[in-house]
Amino acid sequence: MSFAPAAGKPADTTIHTDTEGLAHGDFQLPVPDGTIGAYHAAPQGKSGLPVVLVVQEIFGVHEHIKDICRRLAKAGYLAVAAELYQRQGDASQYTDVPKLIADIVAKVPDEQVYADLDACLAWAAQHGGDATRAGVTGFCWGGRLTWMYAARNPAIKAGVAWYGKLSTGHGPLIKQMVLDVAAEVHAPVLGLYGGKDASIPLEDVEALKARLAQGNAAARASEMVVYPDAGHGFLADYRPMYDEAAARDGWQRMLAWFKRYLG
Repeated sequence: MSFAPAAGKPADTTIHTDTEGLAHGDFQLPVPDGTIGAYHAAPQGKSGLPVVLVVQEIFGVHEHIKDICRRLAKAGYLAVAAELYQRQGDASQYTDVPKLIADIVAKVPDEQVYADLDACLAWAAQHGGDATRAGVTGFCWGGRLTWMYAARNPAIKAGVAWYGKLSTGHGPLIKQMVLDVAAEVHAPVLGLYGGKDASIPLEDVEALKARLAQGNAAARASEMVVYPDAGHGFLADYRPMYDEAAARDGWQRMLAWFKRYLG
């Protein structure tokens, strides 16, 4: 997989991961109240795979999130991403972020997300995944939920949170913040943040470090990395905010983190 722009298209930084050697595709994920859309990718013909739950950024499970699943599959993982606010609406119909948040995201309770992520893990265990080696990673909206779910589900063995909010959430339904639960995570979490991210103050990052240092063993094993020149969404290669150097380094750190804790 290359993080370089496609040949002949120097302005296009979008990464397209091929499907050679992969089993992948959209499917309907069974959840407590029916089914929701989801996507999976894994090395073809393999079983007993470590599992990574991929938690969407603000725009839902679009092509970028599916590509991340394929990148993880190329690295040997069964990756699963579910449409975690499908019940509230279709995020793909929005281009205006504040309107998307107001209409859909602010109406999603954490408890709904936790139940859907539990369902992802159960599905993975029935489709070639080893649920005893499960991790979670997420981006922006999903970055916050990576911390929250690592504190929620003891089955999670590692997390990697990309630029998720720490002292706030999206909307009035959010009752707990990352700073509230960080000291009690069940698994070590690697936090990847941008020094120029206007939406996540560096004061919050420092506050989180302090909470982790005073927390349980998994909290103390967690790590925070700040890329001084990166802004929010620096892994989003399809958007202008993409920062190739930070993205490349963060991706390698994530793979090393998952290899360390998931095998």
